[in-house]
Amino acid sequence: MTQQCTDAVFLVRPAAFGFNTETAATNRLQRAGTLPDAQARQQALAEFDGMVTALRSEGVQVCVVEDTPAPPKPDAVFPNNWVSWHADGTVVLYPMQAANRRAERRDGIIDAVAQATGFQVDRVLDLTAHERDGRYLEGTGSLVLDRIARVAYACRSPRTDERVLAEWCEAMGYEAEVFDAFDRDGVPLYHTNVLMGIGRRFAAIGADCIAGADRERVLARLAASGRAVIRLDRSEVESFAGNLLELASWDEALGDSSVLALSATARAALAPERYAQLAACVDVVLPVPVPTIERLGGGSVRCMLAEVFR
Repeated sequence: MTQQCTDAVFLVRPAAFGFNTETAATNRLQRAGTLPDAQARQQALAEFDGMVTALRSEGVQVCVVEDTPAPPKPDAVFPNNWVSWHADGTVVLYPMQAANRRAERRDGIIDAVAQATGFQVDRVLDLTAHERDGRYLEGTGSLVLDRIARVAYACRSPRTDERVLAEWCEAMGYEAEVFDAFDRDGVPLYHTNVLMGIGRRFAAIGADCIAGADRERVLARLAASGRAVIRLDRSEVESFAGNLLELASWDEALGDSSVLALSATARAALAPERYAQLAACVDVVLPVPVPTIERLGGGSVRCMLAEVFR
């Protein structure tokens, strides 16, 4: 049976986390910091380690790979942009816009994660050659997947190219649902997973961010999946409330259960009625504080998690 959620994730513990000037032009959620670089790195490491502990405490299998200090990779903490792991044994490698992010794809990581999680690699779909032609598709940042209905939701941006998306869909057996989405200044949102997340029983989406010509079509398709469609407002999206991920787990009392991972920033921003809707769809809501990573990196909890479907 096809799974929407997995109980295993892969994370990279950063060695040189910081504000990435190469990604700032398209990621308007990044904010240059005032702290010394060394202090910001230490805070990011503490946030990362806290998240690993929190996930493990809820029964999620967490595979941590240490980043290497050279070359510096300021966004290594966001591995979901360069790799995805699928239940049919496929590993996908993605083309990334920023040249300094491409070094995150290191030899040996695939084998290490496969060994740690029991994933059997049967096929590697390598899309990275598109980088030579300036075409990008940044993993499950660019793609928000309805794995049950086999639909890949994607908002157009400099980091999400429709031609690469079409190639991915053909290879993976998905249908694309492409739309435009913008921040409050009319600038395209850099990643789809900033404004939406799909769980087993819910779809949270920043509907007001979607272009008027696309909005009702996208909402109707989500509703047709049978999920509760939870509409986030712009301020919630800007606080990373769309950047969430439902994970599977096991609990001695509950048996098979579900954990909704999101940041403490996102949890605080959610209106009470929307939080209640989300909480009703899962067994546990797990808010994790990652403010330094959010501010300097422009990404949150979902960006830090590369799902491993075994």
